[in-house]
Amino acid sequence: MDKVDVDLEKAERDASPNRFPSPDQREALARTVTVSSSSSSSSSSSAASDTVRREIGMSRLQTQQDNVVDLERNVTALSRIQTQRSQHSATVGASLKSRQSRKPLPEFGGGKPFPPNLPAREEYVVEFDGVDDPLHAQNWPLKRKLLTAVMLGYTTLTAAFGSSIFSAATRVVAHKFNVGTEVGVLGVSLYVLGFATGPILWAPFSELKGRRIPLVGASFGFAIFSVAVAVAKDLQTVLICRFWSGFFGACPLTCVAAVFSDMFNNRTRGMAITVFSMTVFTGPLLAPFIGGFITMNPHMGWRWTEYIVAIMAFLAFGLNLIFLRETYPPVILVSKAAELRRRTKNWGIHAKQEEIEVDFRELVEKNFSRPLRMLVTEPIVLLLSLYMAFIYGLLYLFLTAYPLVFQGVHHMNLGVGGLPFFGMITGQLLAGLFIALRQPSYQKKLAANNDWPIPEWRLPEVIIGGVSFSLGLFWFGWSGYKEDIPWIVPTLSGILTGFGLLSIFLQALNYLVDAYLMFAASAIAANTFLRSICGCVFPLFATYMFKGMGVQWASTLLGIIAALLVPVPIWFLYSGAKIREKSKFAPTPKPFRTSE
Repeated sequence: MDKVDVDLEKAERDASPNRFPSPDQREALARTVTVSSSSSSSSSSSAASDTVRREIGMSRLQTQQDNVVDLERNVTALSRIQTQRSQHSATVGASLKSRQSRKPLPEFGGGKPFPPNLPAREEYVVEFDGVDDPLHAQNWPLKRKLLTAVMLGYTTLTAAFGSSIFSAATRVVAHKFNVGTEVGVLGVSLYVLGFATGPILWAPFSELKGRRIPLVGASFGFAIFSVAVAVAKDLQTVLICRFWSGFFGACPLTCVAAVFSDMFNNRTRGMAITVFSMTVFTGPLLAPFIGGFITMNPHMGWRWTEYIVAIMAFLAFGLNLIFLRETYPPVILVSKAAELRRRTKNWGIHAKQEEIEVDFRELVEKNFSRPLRMLVTEPIVLLLSLYMAFIYGLLYLFLTAYPLVFQGVHHMNLGVGGLPFFGMITGQLLAGLFIALRQPSYQKKLAANNDWPIPEWRLPEVIIGGVSFSLGLFWFGWSGYKEDIPWIVPTLSGILTGFGLLSIFLQALNYLVDAYLMFAASAIAANTFLRSICGCVFPLFATYMFKGMGVQWASTLLGIIAALLVPVPIWFLYSGAKIREKSKFAPTPKPFRTSE
């Protein structure tokens, strides 16, 4: 790790010692009170501070020092403060100090001398007011949380839906603009390429300015570029606007899971993220048959595939603009500090997030350099990213493979030929149910281990999903290559592939988060980049592959690759802890066992 990485790790530990204990640091809770120790140096100025407060008509408020005993009694309240500070410390620019300048200090001006130093800055930093503070998103009423989750789930579904609805129109678009079918497929591939590049902007933006601004802005941009595709007069406009649709559509895929993490606690967050992941993966499979029926309709045509997406996107934009409230704790405190400044006239009151200095070098470091270094140097990140990239690439390859089987072999039309995707959707729903049923067992192990997660607990579902996915590919290939076998047989293979797809992807992503903790964002960034590239490239060679090798042998090749990847999570299940001990980026301590 370089200096920036070390500084980030130190900032995370200082901000949240209960979440990120060092290997030789077992009594984390006892040390959490040190987050407010920097205010101790201001005791000599407390009398002057009281005088100032009385002059502005403001009674002396309790500082963190006054509340430290109460906070120690309420672990949840203290954890909330640690969490928002941990989130703040991971923000681009949060770890920077004021830039040093060698220029002479200018005069204060107006003939006035420099004023005396202010009291310690920590006294003026706003915090959440205990465990029941209604400003914190985890304290929102359940109804508001559910409505927010549904609204953002719909926004995510719209972006995922838009990625594949164009697949039904690729042949028609290619014919209209007199190009090959593979060029028409670029409309899908470039959209997924936008998914790969979008998080470069949306991830740091959501850390700096919160979740609401990027989600609202990206919803509007997504809707506008969907309209641009629908009214495009030439192919290059279609392809360029499809890329920018994917770029803006990547925002909910990047930010919505973070919103769920803001709203739900450790016990409910797992199910919320599971539901979110199901919208990400069912969206691309719901769209092809809808796009097929629209394209077949002589009164609508291929342009209406984009008009439909635009209508859905404008609805999402309107809902987010009117009803979406900020959930990111550091930014909520910025609003709280602004209100306190306005009402008390005390300009020193501020939130930690307002101390940030945006730095392009650190932006590049966190979003380009570190993810690529982790991809190259970390075996866990590299192998799991390759596995997940293969799975994600096949999700979009199926958009070409299924039509070749059900429209080519079984002679279905564009609309009916998209209905077999419901086999995969059923498999994904079963995977979500399976993971939900496994949650109570996971929670028991978590409680028994003092709420410290062991990453390898996530891997059994990945292993089961890997076997299921590989079998589904063999089943699809050898039941879909000739018309004599009823169409329902290859359709049912989707249950296994859909089950495996969601099981692998969701739990492997959770494994990366548990394994890398404060560097999880970089690990996920590396994973997102690699899998989105595969999602972009796979559809481009799918037609050549399935027509050249035949459906059965092309699926066999993919099934063999999937089977060869099954040992990856098995290896990590038994050796993951040893691998992480040698890692520079996985600061997971050994499980603590008390001596009896």
